[in-house]
Amino acid sequence: MAENRFRAPGLRPKPAAKAEADPERQIAFQTGISAESRGAALLVAKGFRILARRWKSPVGEIDIVARRRHLLLFVEVKARHNLDQAAEAVTERQRQRIIAAADAFLATYPDPSVHDIRFDAILVAPGKTPQHIEGAFEA
Repeated sequence: MAENRFRAPGLRPKPAAKAEADPERQIAFQTGISAESRGAALLVAKGFRILARRWKSPVGEIDIVARRRHLLLFVEVKARHNLDQAAEAVTERQRQRIIAAADAFLATYPDPSVHDIRFDAILVAPGKTPQHIEGAFEA
């Protein structure tokens, strides 16, 4: 109890630091960041300007928001072991959340010069060139 007498009254010991995050989650996070970077680079090479990455709203997140002239893209990036698995990973529930997040983005940043909006996907797999699926789904 000797350590207590040197502590100021009313102070409690600090809780132990949180354990490191799960290594598998850390790897998945880094894989996602890398895939999004590859996807953004592909879009830039196609003449798009990246407006936002990992744009978050209360209703969902958009991996990449990009624009070329009057076209605005909302892009979902999926990284898996192969491109087929990546394509299957865009679920209906995710599509609905992306559409809701896109509505929130448009409400936050209205731009009358945007004439077309498209929902694309970029599929990423190790050793493969990222695959850009234009119009992967519709609102």
